[in-house]
Amino acid sequence: MLLALEEMVFQGTSDKIIEVGSCYGMEMRGEKTKVMRISWRPSALEIMMDQKQPVNVEYFNYLGSTVTFDARRTREIKSRVAMARVTFNKKKEFSPSNWI
Repeated sequence: MLLALEEMVFQGTSDKIIEVGSCYGMEMRGEKTKVMRISWRPSALEIMMDQKQPVNVEYFNYLGSTVTFDARRTREIKSRVAMARVTFNKKKEFSPSNWI
């Protein structure tokens, strides 16, 4: 994960990562890279990585949490409630037929 406050700083840092990585035989694939601007007014990032435009996304999962473009937790909360509901419904000891 790479974070920057300004688009130009992000572009410069990603260029440096690509340059250093190539010295070690590593490459960053621009077509597989995802980028996101976190802002109240979302807009696409206009950067290039390895002469390719990375995919702009509205949200992504990072270390088990959902990060969204508006920095709200609504998607995260809904996702965790849905996972808890599925797990709860799988438990047979919680079914009403086993309460008697």
